[in-house]
Amino acid sequence: MTMNERRTSIAVAICTYKRNEPLAVLLDQLIVCATRLGNRGAVGVVVVDDSWDGMAEAVVKKYAGCFELGIEYRKSGRQNISIARNLAIETACQMAEWTAMTDDDCVPITDWLDELLDTQAATGADTVTGTMVRRVPPGSPKWLTDEPFLGVGHWSPADQSELTVASTFNSMISSRWLKEHAEIRFRPSLGVVGGEDMVFYRAAHDAGLRIVFSKNAFVYEDEPLARANLAYQLRLFLWQGNSSYVTSTHNGISPVRMFLHGGKSMVRALGHPVGRLVRGQRPQLRYTLALALHAAGKLIGPFGVRINHK
Repeated sequence: MTMNERRTSIAVAICTYKRNEPLAVLLDQLIVCATRLGNRGAVGVVVVDDSWDGMAEAVVKKYAGCFELGIEYRKSGRQNISIARNLAIETACQMAEWTAMTDDDCVPITDWLDELLDTQAATGADTVTGTMVRRVPPGSPKWLTDEPFLGVGHWSPADQSELTVASTFNSMISSRWLKEHAEIRFRPSLGVVGGEDMVFYRAAHDAGLRIVFSKNAFVYEDEPLARANLAYQLRLFLWQGNSSYVTSTHNGISPVRMFLHGGKSMVRALGHPVGRLVRGQRPQLRYTLALALHAAGKLIGPFGVRINHK
Protein backbone atom coordinates (compact mmCIF):
# COMPACT_ATOMS: atom_id res chain seq x y z
CA MET A 1 0.00 0.00 0.00
CA THR A 2 1.46 3.38 -1.01
CA MET A 3 1.19 6.59 0.98
CA ASN A 4 -1.55 7.80 -1.39
CA GLU A 5 -3.72 4.75 -0.77
CA ARG A 6 -6.25 4.87 2.03
CA ARG A 7 -7.28 1.84 4.02
CA THR A 8 -10.94 0.98 3.89
CA SER A 9 -13.08 -0.87 6.41
CA ILE A 10 -15.52 -3.75 5.96
CA ALA A 11 -17.96 -5.24 8.43
CA VAL A 12 -19.22 -8.70 7.53
CA ALA A 13 -22.84 -9.14 8.64
CA ILE A 14 -23.99 -12.71 9.34
CA CYS A 15 -27.37 -13.97 10.51
CA THR A 16 -27.37 -17.40 12.11
CA TYR A 17 -29.92 -19.86 13.42
CA LYS A 18 -28.86 -23.07 15.19
CA ARG A 19 -25.83 -23.67 12.95
CA ASN A 20 -22.92 -23.38 15.35
CA GLU A 21 -20.54 -25.68 13.50
CA PRO A 22 -21.02 -24.06 10.05
CA LEU A 23 -20.80 -20.63 11.71
CA ALA A 24 -17.41 -21.53 13.19
CA VAL A 25 -16.22 -22.71 9.75
CA LEU A 26 -17.33 -19.40 8.26
CA LEU A 27 -15.63 -17.33 10.95
CA ASP A 28 -12.40 -19.30 10.50
CA GLN A 29 -12.50 -18.55 6.79
CA LEU A 30 -13.21 -14.86 7.39
CA ILE A 31 -9.99 -14.71 9.41
CA VAL A 32 -8.22 -16.04 6.32
CA CYS A 33 -10.00 -13.47 4.11
CA ALA A 34 -9.07 -10.64 6.47
CA THR A 35 -5.44 -11.79 6.57
CA ARG A 36 -5.38 -11.97 2.78
CA LEU A 37 -6.74 -8.41 2.61
CA GLY A 38 -3.72 -7.30 4.62
CA ASN A 39 -3.08 -3.57 4.89
CA ARG A 40 -5.68 -2.84 2.26
CA GLY A 41 -8.48 -2.73 4.81
CA ALA A 42 -9.69 -3.46 8.32
CA VAL A 43 -12.32 -6.14 8.90
CA GLY A 44 -14.96 -6.56 11.57
CA VAL A 45 -17.80 -9.05 11.99
CA VAL A 46 -21.38 -8.79 13.23
CA VAL A 47 -23.25 -11.99 14.12
CA VAL A 48 -27.00 -11.78 14.72
CA ASP A 49 -28.42 -14.85 16.41
CA ASP A 50 -32.03 -15.59 15.45
CA SER A 51 -32.44 -18.44 17.96
CA TRP A 52 -34.45 -17.70 21.09
CA ASP A 53 -31.86 -19.32 23.36
CA GLY A 54 -28.85 -17.43 21.98
CA MET A 55 -26.95 -20.61 21.24
CA ALA A 56 -24.42 -18.90 18.93
CA GLU A 57 -23.08 -16.56 21.61
CA ALA A 58 -20.57 -19.09 22.90
CA VAL A 59 -19.19 -19.55 19.38
CA VAL A 60 -18.81 -15.81 18.80
CA LYS A 61 -17.00 -15.30 22.12
CA LYS A 62 -14.24 -17.64 20.96
CA TYR A 63 -13.38 -15.17 18.18
CA ALA A 64 -12.92 -12.13 20.39
CA GLY A 65 -9.73 -10.39 19.29
CA CYS A 66 -9.56 -12.18 15.93
CA PHE A 67 -10.71 -9.23 13.81
CA GLU A 68 -9.22 -5.74 13.73
CA LEU A 69 -12.59 -4.03 14.09
CA GLY A 70 -13.84 -6.63 16.54
CA ILE A 71 -16.69 -9.10 16.43
CA GLU A 72 -20.08 -8.13 17.82
CA TYR A 73 -22.81 -10.51 18.90
CA ARG A 74 -26.43 -9.41 18.72
CA LYS A 75 -29.50 -11.48 19.52
CA SER A 76 -32.72 -11.23 17.54
CA GLY A 77 -34.44 -14.46 18.54
CA ARG A 78 -37.56 -13.80 16.46
CA GLN A 79 -37.15 -16.59 13.89
CA ASN A 80 -37.68 -13.93 11.22
CA ILE A 81 -34.74 -13.50 8.87
CA SER A 82 -35.77 -9.98 7.80
CA ILE A 83 -35.73 -8.70 11.38
CA ALA A 84 -32.36 -10.38 11.92
CA ARG A 85 -30.93 -8.92 8.70
CA ASN A 86 -32.08 -5.43 9.62
CA LEU A 87 -30.36 -5.70 12.99
CA ALA A 88 -27.22 -7.02 11.29
CA ILE A 89 -26.89 -4.20 8.76
CA GLU A 90 -27.82 -1.52 11.31
CA THR A 91 -24.95 -2.72 13.48
CA ALA A 92 -22.47 -3.31 10.64
CA CYS A 93 -22.97 0.05 8.93
CA GLN A 94 -21.92 1.78 12.16
CA MET A 95 -18.75 -0.32 12.29
CA ALA A 96 -17.29 0.16 8.80
CA GLU A 97 -17.51 1.93 5.44
CA TRP A 98 -18.74 -1.20 3.73
CA THR A 99 -21.21 -3.82 4.89
CA ALA A 100 -20.63 -7.27 3.42
CA MET A 101 -23.24 -9.99 3.82
CA THR A 102 -23.11 -13.76 3.66
CA ASP A 103 -24.96 -16.68 5.24
CA ASP A 104 -23.95 -18.91 8.13
CA ASP A 105 -23.73 -22.00 5.89
CA CYS A 106 -21.51 -20.30 3.32
CA VAL A 107 -17.72 -20.38 2.95
CA PRO A 108 -16.18 -17.50 0.95
CA ILE A 109 -13.13 -18.01 -1.18
CA THR A 110 -9.86 -16.68 0.23
CA ASP A 111 -9.91 -13.59 -2.04
CA TRP A 112 -13.60 -12.81 -1.44
CA LEU A 113 -13.12 -9.41 0.16
CA ASP A 114 -10.34 -8.49 -2.27
CA GLU A 115 -12.53 -9.34 -5.26
CA LEU A 116 -15.46 -7.35 -3.90
CA LEU A 117 -13.24 -4.32 -3.37
CA ASP A 118 -11.55 -4.72 -6.77
CA THR A 119 -14.89 -4.72 -8.56
CA GLN A 120 -16.13 -1.75 -6.55
CA ALA A 121 -12.96 0.22 -7.31
CA ALA A 122 -13.22 -0.57 -11.02
CA THR A 123 -16.90 0.40 -11.29
CA GLY A 124 -17.61 2.87 -8.50
CA ALA A 125 -20.74 0.88 -7.63
CA ASP A 126 -22.65 1.22 -4.37
CA THR A 127 -23.06 -2.56 -4.17
CA VAL A 128 -21.12 -5.53 -5.49
CA THR A 129 -22.68 -8.98 -5.56
CA GLY A 130 -21.45 -12.41 -6.57
CA THR A 131 -22.70 -15.93 -6.96
CA MET A 132 -22.94 -18.99 -4.75
CA VAL A 133 -21.73 -22.49 -5.60
CA ARG A 134 -23.55 -25.28 -3.75
CA ARG A 135 -21.49 -28.24 -2.53
CA VAL A 136 -22.53 -31.57 -1.06
CA PRO A 137 -20.40 -33.76 1.21
CA PRO A 138 -18.85 -37.13 0.35
CA GLY A 139 -21.39 -39.92 0.51
CA SER A 140 -24.11 -37.91 -1.21
CA PRO A 141 -26.17 -39.66 -3.92
CA LYS A 142 -24.48 -39.64 -7.32
CA TRP A 143 -27.60 -38.36 -9.07
CA LEU A 144 -27.39 -35.16 -7.02
CA THR A 145 -24.26 -34.11 -8.88
CA ASP A 146 -24.91 -35.94 -12.16
CA GLU A 147 -28.14 -34.01 -12.63
CA PRO A 148 -28.17 -30.17 -12.28
CA PHE A 149 -29.81 -30.04 -8.83
CA LEU A 150 -27.02 -27.94 -7.36
CA GLY A 151 -27.60 -25.20 -9.92
CA VAL A 152 -30.83 -23.97 -8.32
CA GLY A 153 -30.44 -20.30 -7.45
CA HIS A 154 -27.13 -20.05 -9.31
CA TRP A 155 -26.66 -17.07 -11.60
CA SER A 156 -23.72 -15.89 -13.66
CA PRO A 157 -24.13 -12.50 -15.36
CA ALA A 158 -21.24 -10.90 -17.23
CA ASP A 159 -18.46 -9.59 -15.01
CA GLN A 160 -19.05 -5.99 -13.86
CA SER A 161 -22.49 -5.94 -15.47
CA GLU A 162 -25.12 -3.78 -13.81
CA LEU A 163 -28.02 -5.55 -12.07
CA THR A 164 -31.31 -4.62 -10.46
CA VAL A 165 -30.94 -7.05 -7.55
CA ALA A 166 -28.27 -8.66 -5.38
CA SER A 167 -28.10 -11.55 -2.93
CA THR A 168 -27.49 -11.42 0.79
CA PHE A 169 -25.49 -14.66 0.66
CA ASN A 170 -22.80 -12.72 -1.22
CA SER A 171 -22.85 -8.94 -1.45
CA MET A 172 -21.18 -5.75 -0.21
CA ILE A 173 -23.12 -2.50 0.14
CA SER A 174 -22.05 1.03 1.02
CA SER A 175 -22.67 1.70 4.71
CA ARG A 176 -23.11 5.36 3.91
CA TRP A 177 -25.89 4.49 1.48
CA LEU A 178 -27.60 2.38 4.16
CA LYS A 179 -27.46 5.27 6.63
CA GLU A 180 -28.80 7.76 4.09
CA HIS A 181 -31.69 5.46 3.09
CA ALA A 182 -32.99 4.24 6.44
CA GLU A 183 -36.41 3.64 4.85
CA ILE A 184 -34.98 0.86 2.67
CA ARG A 185 -34.84 -2.22 4.83
CA PHE A 186 -35.79 -5.91 4.76
CA ARG A 187 -39.52 -6.51 5.04
CA PRO A 188 -40.58 -8.53 8.10
CA SER A 189 -43.59 -9.81 6.13
CA LEU A 190 -41.12 -11.82 4.01
CA GLY A 191 -39.01 -12.98 6.92
CA VAL A 192 -40.49 -16.48 6.99
CA VAL A 193 -41.40 -17.17 3.37
CA GLY A 194 -38.16 -15.80 1.88
CA GLY A 195 -37.33 -13.52 -1.02
CA GLU A 196 -36.60 -10.65 1.36
CA ASP A 197 -33.16 -10.06 -0.13
CA MET A 198 -34.37 -9.64 -3.71
CA VAL A 199 -37.16 -7.30 -2.63
CA PHE A 200 -34.74 -5.26 -0.48
CA TYR A 201 -32.19 -4.87 -3.23
CA ARG A 202 -34.79 -4.13 -5.90
CA ALA A 203 -36.24 -1.36 -3.71
CA ALA A 204 -32.72 -0.06 -3.10
CA HIS A 205 -31.99 -0.10 -6.83
CA ASP A 206 -35.19 1.82 -7.52
CA ALA A 207 -34.01 4.36 -4.92
CA GLY A 208 -30.75 4.87 -6.83
CA LEU A 209 -28.45 2.09 -5.57
CA ARG A 210 -26.01 1.01 -8.29
CA ILE A 211 -25.36 -2.75 -8.27
CA VAL A 212 -22.67 -4.60 -10.23
CA PHE A 213 -21.71 -8.26 -10.49
CA SER A 214 -18.30 -9.73 -9.68
CA LYS A 215 -17.71 -13.12 -11.29
CA ASN A 216 -14.65 -13.85 -9.15
CA ALA A 217 -16.18 -12.99 -5.77
CA PHE A 218 -18.01 -16.21 -5.08
CA VAL A 219 -18.87 -18.22 -2.01
CA TYR A 220 -19.60 -21.89 -1.45
CA GLU A 221 -22.73 -23.13 0.26
CA ASP A 222 -22.05 -26.42 2.02
CA GLU A 223 -25.12 -28.62 2.17
CA PRO A 224 -25.16 -31.05 5.10
CA LEU A 225 -25.60 -34.73 4.37
CA ALA A 226 -29.10 -34.57 5.90
CA ARG A 227 -30.16 -32.44 2.92
CA ALA A 228 -28.58 -34.67 0.29
CA ASN A 229 -31.78 -36.53 -0.44
CA LEU A 230 -34.60 -36.30 -2.94
CA ALA A 231 -37.28 -35.17 -0.48
CA TYR A 232 -35.30 -32.10 0.59
CA GLN A 233 -34.27 -31.19 -2.97
CA LEU A 234 -37.85 -31.42 -4.22
CA ARG A 235 -39.11 -29.20 -1.41
CA LEU A 236 -36.31 -26.74 -2.14
CA PHE A 237 -37.39 -26.44 -5.77
CA LEU A 238 -41.04 -26.02 -4.76
CA TRP A 239 -40.08 -23.30 -2.30
CA GLN A 240 -37.81 -21.59 -4.85
CA GLY A 241 -40.69 -21.42 -7.31
CA ASN A 242 -43.09 -20.07 -4.71
CA SER A 243 -40.50 -17.59 -3.46
CA SER A 244 -39.98 -16.44 -7.05
CA TYR A 245 -43.70 -15.67 -7.27
CA VAL A 246 -43.72 -13.78 -3.95
CA THR A 247 -40.61 -11.79 -4.83
CA SER A 248 -41.78 -10.91 -8.33
CA THR A 249 -45.21 -9.74 -7.25
CA HIS A 250 -43.69 -7.61 -4.48
CA ASN A 251 -41.50 -6.06 -7.17
CA GLY A 252 -44.50 -5.07 -9.28
CA ILE A 253 -45.13 -8.02 -11.62
CA SER A 254 -48.82 -8.91 -11.78
CA PRO A 255 -50.10 -12.22 -10.36
CA VAL A 256 -51.63 -13.05 -13.75
CA ARG A 257 -48.31 -12.62 -15.50
CA MET A 258 -46.57 -14.79 -12.93
CA PHE A 259 -49.25 -17.47 -13.27
CA LEU A 260 -48.72 -17.52 -17.04
CA HIS A 261 -44.99 -17.67 -16.47
CA GLY A 262 -45.52 -20.64 -14.17
CA GLY A 263 -47.55 -22.37 -16.87
CA LYS A 264 -44.76 -21.91 -19.40
CA SER A 265 -42.28 -23.24 -16.84
CA MET A 266 -44.45 -26.32 -16.35
CA VAL A 267 -44.52 -27.00 -20.09
CA ARG A 268 -40.73 -26.71 -20.26
CA ALA A 269 -40.38 -29.00 -17.25
CA LEU A 270 -42.56 -31.72 -18.75
CA GLY A 271 -40.70 -31.42 -22.04
CA HIS A 272 -37.31 -31.80 -20.38
CA PRO A 273 -37.13 -35.64 -20.45
CA VAL A 274 -38.59 -35.78 -23.96
CA GLY A 275 -35.91 -33.51 -25.33
CA ARG A 276 -33.19 -35.47 -23.63
CA LEU A 277 -34.50 -38.80 -24.95
CA VAL A 278 -34.60 -37.38 -28.48
CA ARG A 279 -30.93 -36.41 -28.09
CA GLY A 280 -30.09 -39.92 -26.84
CA GLN A 281 -29.57 -38.81 -23.24
CA ARG A 282 -30.95 -40.08 -19.97
CA PRO A 283 -34.30 -38.44 -19.15
CA GLN A 284 -33.33 -37.14 -15.69
CA LEU A 285 -36.71 -37.99 -14.19
CA ARG A 286 -35.77 -36.79 -10.71
CA TYR A 287 -34.71 -33.41 -12.05
CA THR A 288 -37.83 -33.27 -14.21
CA LEU A 289 -39.96 -33.68 -11.10
CA ALA A 290 -37.96 -30.93 -9.40
CA LEU A 291 -38.53 -28.59 -12.35
CA ALA A 292 -42.25 -29.38 -12.31
CA LEU A 293 -42.43 -28.56 -8.60
CA HIS A 294 -40.55 -25.30 -9.21
CA ALA A 295 -43.21 -24.38 -11.76
CA ALA A 296 -45.97 -25.52 -9.39
CA GLY A 297 -44.60 -23.17 -6.74
CA LYS A 298 -45.31 -20.27 -9.09
CA LEU A 299 -48.72 -21.59 -10.10
CA ILE A 300 -50.03 -21.87 -6.54
CA GLY A 301 -48.84 -18.37 -5.64
CA PRO A 302 -51.90 -16.52 -7.01
CA PHE A 303 -54.12 -18.65 -4.77
CA GLY A 304 -52.47 -17.32 -1.64
CA VAL A 305 -50.27 -20.33 -0.93
CA ARG A 306 -47.00 -19.38 0.78
CA ILE A 307 -44.32 -21.96 1.55
CA ASN A 308 -42.08 -21.12 4.49
CA HIS A 309 -38.36 -21.32 4.04
CA LYS A 310 -36.48 -23.96 6.05
